[in-house]
Amino acid sequence: MLSWSPLANLFCDLQCKIYFLLVGICSALKLTVPSHTIHGIEGQPLQLTVDYNFNTTACEIQIIWLFERPQSNPKYLLGSVNQTVVPDLEYQHKFTLIPPNASLMINPLRISDEGNYIVKVNVRGNGTIAASEKIQVAVDVPVTQPIVQTEPSSGVVEYVGNITLKCTVGKGTRVVYQWMKNGKPLHAGPNYIFSSNNATLLIVPVVKEDIGNYSCLVSNPVSAMESEQIAPTIYYGPYGLRVKSDKGLNVGAVFTVDIGEAILFDCSADSNPPNTYSWIQRDDNTTQVIKYGPHLEVVSDKVSQKTIDYMCLAFNNVTGKRDETHFTVIITSAGLEKLAQKGKSLSSLAVITGISLFLILVMVFLFVWKRYQPHKVIRQKLQSRPEADYKKAQTFSGHESALDDFGIYEFVAIPDHASGSRVSSQSVPGPATVPGQDMLNTVYEVIQHIPEQQQQQQDHQQCI
Repeated sequence: MLSWSPLANLFCDLQCKIYFLLVGICSALKLTVPSHTIHGIEGQPLQLTVDYNFNTTACEIQIIWLFERPQSNPKYLLGSVNQTVVPDLEYQHKFTLIPPNASLMINPLRISDEGNYIVKVNVRGNGTIAASEKIQVAVDVPVTQPIVQTEPSSGVVEYVGNITLKCTVGKGTRVVYQWMKNGKPLHAGPNYIFSSNNATLLIVPVVKEDIGNYSCLVSNPVSAMESEQIAPTIYYGPYGLRVKSDKGLNVGAVFTVDIGEAILFDCSADSNPPNTYSWIQRDDNTTQVIKYGPHLEVVSDKVSQKTIDYMCLAFNNVTGKRDETHFTVIITSAGLEKLAQKGKSLSSLAVITGISLFLILVMVFLFVWKRYQPHKVIRQKLQSRPEADYKKAQTFSGHESALDDFGIYEFVAIPDHASGSRVSSQSVPGPATVPGQDMLNTVYEVIQHIPEQQQQQQDHQQCI
């Protein structure tokens, strides 16, 4: 009588033969893994995911996991047959098979678990098909925040000293170092030298442009941390010395001010540490220090024209460097230079506006003058008189005394002929008068002729 196992094998072989006859071929076994290199964190669980599939009827499925370290033989971890797990007693509490696929769980993960894990799957039906995959497991320790140290810590002088920056990290495996300056990666340059693992940065020599905030970024496949920023102390300068003033005209190194005007000068230069400043006055080939500090106030005296030469001296007591700048102050009796500068600054629009206003005023003046000139006023009054007034003026009142005709007379000269008759009516004809002459008789002639004409009238009355 046959045992159960041979009968089961016979039945399985029969099923596979029947399926082969129906399908025509048994498909190959295929294993799928997400990656052949997986990084895990020490102390955390790690799952190695493995899927398998095949297009055939399986009578038996066997899964085996093996572990090997470099230069050592593979070690059996666990196995299963038709989902029945058979672990190694040494690792039964550490490794677990995750059904229904061939995934393996490692919990907890230790540094000693780093190595190659081999999975093998056997499927027996009408024959046996097999497939295997290898997964490399790397166990990493997360990095801690690094610390940057500067040597020397007291600072260095540019072009003279060097700076060494060292980055240290307390924990971490497979640490990668990256230096940052002002938040951007720092690469090798003429004066930047890195150690083999980038943990140390050497700046040789130090210059002003090396000033900035440095930090160290450390990372590994499972973590990343950046250090606090550190700014090395670099002494430099003075650079860019210049003198500025709050008043006066400035042309190059010459300042022009008015008499009695106080002007404040400011001397500045880029330097670390800050400079010490000295103000020096030059007069008749002699020099004298008149003030210390960055500011100088000059009050012009009562001299109409005076020229004074000054010098500002900047000194850095750490770098030992100095710089100086010279300038001249001219005191004037009037601010003509300012007026000239303001005149030049007038825009063309302002000039056009001024000319336009002037022309408008001239036109208004001419209009008023023509409208209200005296002879026109008199002409208008004369033309507005009635005709009887003119006739009355041609006859005398018959006063017996010429003294009665004395008074204020009005003389008018009208050139046009239209009103000539009216003007001639005011002229008194006399012996020397030419007929038709009706213009240009003065008031005195009128007064002179009146008594003579009145005497003739009296003589005439006596003859009658």
